[in-house]
Amino acid sequence: MHVPVMVNEVLEYLNVPVPGLVIDATVGGGGHSAAILGASPATVLIGMDRDPEAIEAASKRLHTWADRVELLCADYRQIPQLSFERRWWPVRGILVDLGISSLQLDSAERGFAFRKPGPLDMRFDRSSDWTAADLVNTTERDEMATILRRYGDERFAHRIARAIERARNKAPIRSTDKLAEIVAGAIPVSPRHIHPATRTFQAIRIAVNEELRGLYEFVVGSARLLAPYGRLVVLTYHSLEDRLVKQAFQYLSSDCVCPPRLPQCACSKVTEVEILAKPPALPRPEEVEANPRARSARLRALERW
Repeated sequence: MHVPVMVNEVLEYLNVPVPGLVIDATVGGGGHSAAILGASPATVLIGMDRDPEAIEAASKRLHTWADRVELLCADYRQIPQLSFERRWWPVRGILVDLGISSLQLDSAERGFAFRKPGPLDMRFDRSSDWTAADLVNTTERDEMATILRRYGDERFAHRIARAIERARNKAPIRSTDKLAEIVAGAIPVSPRHIHPATRTFQAIRIAVNEELRGLYEFVVGSARLLAPYGRLVVLTYHSLEDRLVKQAFQYLSSDCVCPPRLPQCACSKVTEVEILAKPPALPRPEEVEANPRARSARLRALERW
């Protein structure tokens, strides 16, 4: 069963129990949603996910609260549009967990992990045509290196890109274990604490699913959907997405966005939110020990004024 990350902190920063509508924008296996519904009998919850299999798993886990739950297969970035179309109001809380669920990682056929042989897929939404195999086998070497460096912070990006190009010229790369083998062979010194293919797999997954596209705009738009004193909680797992969330939070909490060179403020920006988690909350050591996947989690939260 999927183990949700930082459950107690999520409940605290969402101000649960809280009556009204809460949106779990990345419902995954339903772990956070189950905790919210169990702690707040007056809460109605909408659960969303890009992955149809996650919606199916969440439906089973949340059946106890079926009369207070609506599940739909949709990208969390559609929330501003969907809230208008479906009249979701007032919204008391929004939760976004940007991590990969155990359901996805533990399924070899989904191709997210390299420890089990599986097809090189990595799609959150398997109705999409573009897979990790497509990216690995068709992307030009320099562009591949850019992807690995930009999304994986991979210092050996060019070495890995050259190794991928050499390998695919002999035969298409179709499996996770084959790609991991190529990457490991291309890196002269393997990191001690992580598998040498970790950063490459992260980068390819981000690129295949366009994970960073629209994230900043989503945070700003979702915060503005909240009712007064409503809260937005975001769980991030790597620096790229955390930086975008942090920048959006800073914009929402600022009362001026004028260029520093102006002698006085000339904009109409007002402070819209209060940032609650400064610095971001981290998982407790005992949680990391019990669930190593929580290790890189960062929780950021804000409250709408």
